[in-house]
Amino acid sequence: MNRMRFALPLLALVVTLFAAERDARAVDGEWSKNEHVEMRLISAVQAVGERETLPLGLQFRMQPGWKLYWRSPGDAGFPPRPDWSDSENVSDVHIDWPAPTRFSIFKLETLGYTVEVVLPLTARVKRSGAPTTVRTKVDYLTCKDICIPYQASAELRIPAGMASASSHAHLLDQFRARVPGNGKRHGLAISGVQLASAGEKVKMTVVATAREPFVTPDIFVEGPDGSFFGKPEVSLSDDGRQTVFVVSGGGLEGPVDAKGVPLILTLVDGDRMLEAMATGTQDALASMPLANTDGGPSIWFILLLALAGGLILNLMPCVLPVLSLKLLSVVGHGGRDPQDVRRGFIASATGIVFSFLLIAAALVALQSAGIAIGWGIQFQQPVFLVAMTLIVALFASNLFGVFEIVLPSALSDVAGSTGDGHSLGGHFLTGAFATLLATPCSAPFLGTAVGFALSRGPAEIFGIFFVLGLGLSLPYLCVAAAPQLATRLPRPGNWMTWLRRILGLALATTGVWLITVLTAQTGAETAISVATLVVLMVAVIALKKMPASLLSRHAGKVTTALAVTALLAGAIAPPAKTEYSETLATWRTFDKGELQRLVASGKTVFVDVTADWCLTCQVNKILVLDTAPVAGWLDRDDVIPMRADWTRQDPAISAYLASFGRYGIPFNAVYGPKNPNGIALPELLTSDIVVEAASRATDRGAFAQR
Repeated sequence: MNRMRFALPLLALVVTLFAAERDARAVDGEWSKNEHVEMRLISAVQAVGERETLPLGLQFRMQPGWKLYWRSPGDAGFPPRPDWSDSENVSDVHIDWPAPTRFSIFKLETLGYTVEVVLPLTARVKRSGAPTTVRTKVDYLTCKDICIPYQASAELRIPAGMASASSHAHLLDQFRARVPGNGKRHGLAISGVQLASAGEKVKMTVVATAREPFVTPDIFVEGPDGSFFGKPEVSLSDDGRQTVFVVSGGGLEGPVDAKGVPLILTLVDGDRMLEAMATGTQDALASMPLANTDGGPSIWFILLLALAGGLILNLMPCVLPVLSLKLLSVVGHGGRDPQDVRRGFIASATGIVFSFLLIAAALVALQSAGIAIGWGIQFQQPVFLVAMTLIVALFASNLFGVFEIVLPSALSDVAGSTGDGHSLGGHFLTGAFATLLATPCSAPFLGTAVGFALSRGPAEIFGIFFVLGLGLSLPYLCVAAAPQLATRLPRPGNWMTWLRRILGLALATTGVWLITVLTAQTGAETAISVATLVVLMVAVIALKKMPASLLSRHAGKVTTALAVTALLAGAIAPPAKTEYSETLATWRTFDKGELQRLVASGKTVFVDVTADWCLTCQVNKILVLDTAPVAGWLDRDDVIPMRADWTRQDPAISAYLASFGRYGIPFNAVYGPKNPNGIALPELLTSDIVVEAASRATDRGAFAQR
């Protein structure tokens, strides 16, 4: 009896398992066989259910020694080419490709599969819940000592009913796990990509990192039709966590469109794999985002750098032109109510933070569109330069007393007022204006924080730019916390008239600087035209003080027309030709390929990435690069100075900066026999910094003569 009590539950368990096995029945089609390969369709679900897509598989089994080709077969062959047009209740079928194996025979490199492979399919149904029939005709090539093309047909009927898992679900999951993803779950990342062309040949360098050491890494490169890439040369770091692939290829010598050359990179290391898309020009491909690894910097450390960088930005030359607005704002609060002062400075800080978030949103949008992004890139746009010139001219005219900025009453009511004409909206705009003129500068710590943000996703970009805004607005927030810093100043009086004129002159100088930058962008003719239109606009505004004048009655319309004309002139102007001015050293135009050849020949190369709109770059030139002892060193025969002009957009320069994790300028690097990969220098240069880097890059003492 006891045995019977024990046997009954056991029998029930066996029956249950048997029923479950029968319930998870196979959903597959008939094998299509020949003497080398057999093929069929399988399904991971027993029925359509309410699904909009069905997880299917195209299964191949090869005889020993025979192989099937990957989507990019390599030097020979072609992949399976299915035709799904005869299917019923199917609108589309997408194929995923598991990572392949490399076959090297007689210097021919091919990629494919042996023994068995299931290509995961995602079939989109037209009507969920309805029976579905998937039919395909597949052209494929199988090879051993010879290659034989075949055409095979397959059919799979999936009934209506509950979409529970079939007995093929596990097999499909195994091969779907072999489809490369972004590499994060395996701890893999692509940290840098560069593409150099030399005639009909190209050479590609890819840097990859791993959380755990690499074992047998390989990389497969797919490019546009007609391109080809061979087996890579692989170099591992001492700890095995970084590898450098050098891949030779060709077929990219034809025209390249504005979006650049798309390349798909598939990294495989045993059961670990990664797939990534890189886009860039023939000269260089932008470095790709780094995955978060255990050895990377903490986000909290980067946020601390961002706060410090934003604070230091207040002292950089790019921000000096707006000190006039800051100073006037402070002295204008002398003797006023502390609460009014606090609200005004909080409004200015809000304008700064809001502008940083606006810049972050624009950068995220450009990044999503696949466009190279960087710090200060808006100064590469002539329309932006014209708009800033117009704004500066209006502010300067206001300080000179040509006109008064009066907000409409409705807007004043919304913005609020701190009294005596100091509207909160005006303070907000002052903060926004300060931010826009600050963006061409790269302060210490700022480059690291911005570089980290722009190599990550939208969340990091918004977070870091928000903290940058807090850093730049920190002086305003300090005054808001202690209003007596401003209220104890002398009350406004006649002395402020002279101060306004001096500060107006500073802003007018900023306007002249913007016109010189526009000259480098579009040429002298366009810049002079814009400057003339701006002067006419100020003159028309001044006529408003003459009510009897006919023109004064239409001053608003005429001013608007002149401003729009200036913006259109900047928008349609063709780019100007770049010419480097002669300094104590003869600068060569930056060329990544030429740089590598010079270093290989034993030369020392100094690279200066600069732009006419980068005031910090100009300070570095005046104080360091164009003065002794650096100028004398750059003029030596064994030292080659190279200058990369980023005044206008240049994807090759953007990619070069990104290869060092930098997205802004100034940027300088020293290359030499001991450091052929280059030593990146900080944003602010000193002679000692250049001397020390030169010593590390060469096998001689600092600035030693041959």
